[in-house]
Amino acid sequence: LFKEPGQGVIVRINGEEVADYSLSIDGIYEINGGTNILHIENGEAWLDDANCPDKLCVKQGKISKDGETITCLPNKVTVTVYGEDDFVELEG
Repeated sequence: LFKEPGQGVIVRINGEEVADYSLSIDGIYEINGGTNILHIENGEAWLDDANCPDKLCVKQGKISKDGETITCLPNKVTVTVYGEDDFVELEG
């Protein structure tokens, strides 16, 4: 199934939405008091670093398509890409 390029990412901690970042603006963001470091560049998002023991979330690599998610289970952090259509739903 072809996935649309994402517009932004929603960051959730323990299921609660805490941040929303555009994929069109490059930046580095501390999540959850710095337990995870989110990097956005060239329309892609990834976790640069994490204080969890296995760092599986860092190894998940870059995401950029609608619906893709990076999960850090020990820190209860998820980063999910949303597309243009999803953004309209959130606003409405």
